[in-house]
Parts: sequence; C-alpha cells; structure tokens
Amino acid sequence: MTIAYWCVLAGALMPLIWTGFAKGSGPRKLGRRENHNPREWLETLDGVQKRANWAQQNSFEAFPGFAAGVLIASQTGAPAAAGNVLAGLWVLLRLGYGYCYLADRAEMRTLLWFAALFCVIGLFVVSV
Repeated sequence: MTIAYWCVLAGALMPLIWTGFAKGSGPRKLGRRENHNPREWLETLDGVQKRANWAQQNSFEAFPGFAAGVLIASQTGAPAAAGNVLAGLWVLLRLGYGYCYLADRAEMRTLLWFAALFCVIGLFVVSV
C-alpha cells in the first residue's frame, strides 16, 4: 500500500480530531445528557469549541475530492512518488488548517485551505 493510501485513511480519520476537541475541551464538555442530541448541542458552543466543530465539518467536506484524487492517480498509473508527496502534503496542510481554525487565524487558515485544494488538483493533473 502506498503512502498516499495511508493518507486517505488519515484524511478519513481527521474529522475525529476536531470533533474530539470540540466535545472534550473547553468549558462545556459533551456529557451523557448532551449525547442524546450531539449535533444540536454542538451548535450551542462558542469560541474555540465552535471553531473545532467547524473544522470538523470542513474536514468532512474536503475529504471526498482528496480521496477521489488519490484513487484516480493510482488507477491511471500516475507516478507514485508524485501521488505520495501530494497526499502527504495535503494531510499536513489540512492539519495546519484545523490548527489555524482553533487558533482563530483566519487568513492563514484560508491560505492553507487553498494550498490543500491545489494538492487535490495536482493529484488529478498527474493522472493525465
């Protein structure tokens, strides 16, 4: 299995980092009562916990294009080294993106979002 495939697993699990932070840190933690309606409860959060939830949501949104890019690159015989580098960079950029969301660094977060998007585009480009 290539590094890029492992990066797909990392991307699939990444939202759990952010939702874990949203639910388990800060002044309000998810308890037994709140677990009956966790999505509704998450919407009542504020500050870093709310931003962690937003990072989780964006991670779910960014994942399908990335996973498709890795699979298409692999299936079309794109150079494995290029796919591995782009996939690994995507994971690092998305981790940085989530950190910037938590730290409320909006401009840097946006730059990292675009950089990760370019990695996904790159996966499709190397597939040609």
